[in-house]
Amino acid sequence: MNLDQINDIPDILMEFLQYHTSVRGHSERTVQAYYMDLKILFRYLKRKRKSVSPDLPFAEIDITDVDLDFIKAIKIEELYGYQSFSPESRQSLSAASRCRRTSSVKSFFHYLCNKRHLLERNITQELDMPKRQASLPRYLEESDCEKLLNVCDGPFGERDYCILMLFMSCGLRVSELVSLNVTDLYEDHLRVFGKGNKERVIYFGDGCREAIDDYLMVRNTENVAENDKLALFISQKNRRFGVRGVQQMLEKKLLLAGLDATRYSPHKLRHTAATLMLKNGVDTRALQEVLGHSNLNTTQIYTHLDNAALHEAALANPIGRKHKA
Repeated sequence: MNLDQINDIPDILMEFLQYHTSVRGHSERTVQAYYMDLKILFRYLKRKRKSVSPDLPFAEIDITDVDLDFIKAIKIEELYGYQSFSPESRQSLSAASRCRRTSSVKSFFHYLCNKRHLLERNITQELDMPKRQASLPRYLEESDCEKLLNVCDGPFGERDYCILMLFMSCGLRVSELVSLNVTDLYEDHLRVFGKGNKERVIYFGDGCREAIDDYLMVRNTENVAENDKLALFISQKNRRFGVRGVQQMLEKKLLLAGLDATRYSPHKLRHTAATLMLKNGVDTRALQEVLGHSNLNTTQIYTHLDNAALHEAALANPIGRKHKA
């Protein structure tokens, strides 16, 4: 996201985006979400306060004149209305979208209060997060993982096999995988740059090492653009393999393996790695480090998956086996 090309937002929002890009080092995806969420907020408030014509299309509402006085006048009830507001009246927002919007607003007000000291009071401290229904991550069983690996053949078979191995054994995010360079490879580990550009080390086993070596034997950068020559994974178009390319590759492999391509994504392969690690004795704290979670609560959702272990623990309690006399 090139902030220099953006000219449809007020200065105070631009400064906020620049702070998260330059100082916090947040990903382009995160900054893009802030940009879109806060644009919608300011347009929503202008329409709500009837400072623009109701006939003016929502996307054409000018917000470049939004200033600190405009922001100081924001009331918490307006923010609750914004949480579920959709420019398309027939479209309802998902719980995840409402939570993301709320996080964007909270981050913006935190910046104004705690970093710029432009506001005396942060009203978003009283803003409740929308309730989000907890759901257990979907993952592949070990036998399904083997089916998926067994259908990797053809001109890019070694590359695709290596990608799937890294997903299902190392728990990488798809953005982390496509960002890998050959210089990030070591004998028994990877150097990965995750969310917020945080660096972490992920170790891998012999099978992964073999998959990497097999792929490096056939990796060809002869016709690759100079700025992509270091990319570990190369596409058919001789460029760095992108997120969409990985998604399409996985969809094809799932269908070939007889698995439901609508149920699984690169992120579900990350869930698969996390679940298999946990089921095979990996400590939750160690799993947090592997996955690059900043909060242990995010990792602990996987502890609900190993129902067999929970069942075994319940049966091990002798009180639970006692019957009435």
